[in-house]
Amino acid sequence: MNDPTVPLDGASEEIKLAVDLIYLLETNQIEPHTALEALKIVQQDLLRKLDDTARE
Repeated sequence: MNDPTVPLDGASEEIKLAVDLIYLLETNQIEPHTALEALKIVQQDLLRKLDDTARE
């Protein structure tokens, strides 16, 4: 029997975070449209933080 799981030990931090976020969204049964809208808000917030850091 094939094991569908893939070890993430060697994966980049971005991949590990993406897997964690997907798991969180799926286990909480978040609709894809809602998740995408929320991720847009998160992206805007993180971009603003990067901009603020660059100005310091």
